[in-house]
Amino acid sequence: MIRVVDERGKISLPFSRGILTRSITSAGVDVDIAYSIAIEVQRELEGKGKTIVTKDEIRELTYRKLLEKGFKREARRYLFWRKFRKMKIPIIILLGGPTGVGKSTIATELAFRLGIRSVIGTDSIREVLRKVITPELLPAIHTSTFLAWREVKMVPEGISPVIYGFEAQVSAVSVGINAIIERARNEGLNAIIEGIHVVPGFVNMEHDMTFTYMIVAGSREELEARFYERTRYSRRSAEYYVSHLDEIMEIQDYLIRKAREHNIPVVENVELERTIGIIMADLMERITETLKKRGESYLLDL
Repeated sequence: MIRVVDERGKISLPFSRGILTRSITSAGVDVDIAYSIAIEVQRELEGKGKTIVTKDEIRELTYRKLLEKGFKREARRYLFWRKFRKMKIPIIILLGGPTGVGKSTIATELAFRLGIRSVIGTDSIREVLRKVITPELLPAIHTSTFLAWREVKMVPEGISPVIYGFEAQVSAVSVGINAIIERARNEGLNAIIEGIHVVPGFVNMEHDMTFTYMIVAGSREELEARFYERTRYSRRSAEYYVSHLDEIMEIQDYLIRKAREHNIPVVENVELERTIGIIMADLMERITETLKKRGESYLLDL
C-alpha cells in the first residue's frame, strides 16, 4: 500500500485514486480521463516500489502525466488549484438564476472538483423561515417565487407584480443567506450557496474571496425542456412550471439586469461541462487578480 505524507512527514494517509481524480477534474479534465491518469500515477509509483510518497511528488508526477497527454493548459490549472488549496484561503461561491436552470447540479459538481463540503440551497433557508413565520405575517415566503406576487398587496404603480412579489420573498430569505455568509467568513469556511434568492443588491457579495455567478437558460424553449427532464427525479410535474413560464422568464430577465448592474458574470448553462469550465477558469483568473492586489500572488508562482 502506498501512503501519502505531508511536507513534515507526519500525517500519513493511504493513496486515493478518487481524491487525485477530483484534483485533476478541478483543472477541467473529463472525469474518465482524470481517473485513468490517477491509475497511471498509482501504477508508476508502485512500479518504482514506492510505499511512502509526499503530496509534492504526486503533484509533480500528475503534472507530468497531464503534459504528456497534451493537457498543457489543464496542467497549469492543476498546479494552480493544488497550490491554492495549500494556502487554505476560504472562498464562498454564490450561484443565482431562475427556477430549473440547473444551479443545484452545477453547485454539486463545483463542490466535488474544489473539495468544498458545504453546499447550501436557498430553498432550504426558505423552508426554515416557513416553519417559524406564519403565512399571515409573511405570506410571500409561503409559495413559489414566481407566484409570490399573488400574496402581496398594494403593488406600487409602474412596478411588475411578479417582480414585486419575487423581491418580497428574496428580501426575507436574503437575511438568512447573509447570516450564513457572515458565519462562513468568520469561521474561515468554504461554502457554495445556490438558489434563485441569490440576487445582487440583496445578498452581501462584497468580500474579495466571494465569487458570484448568474446561471441562466438560453431560451424559453430550453428552460421548458429542462422542466420535463427534471420530472424524472422530482415529485412535482413539469406542467406546474411550464404553466408559469411567463413569470419564470420575467424573473430571469430581472436577474440578468441585476447581475449586469453589479458586474456579475452571466453564464448560459447550455451543457454542464462547459458551464463548469467557464466558472473554474473565471475563478482562477479572479483569485489570481485578488491575490495580486493583496500582494500574495508570489504564493501561486507556477
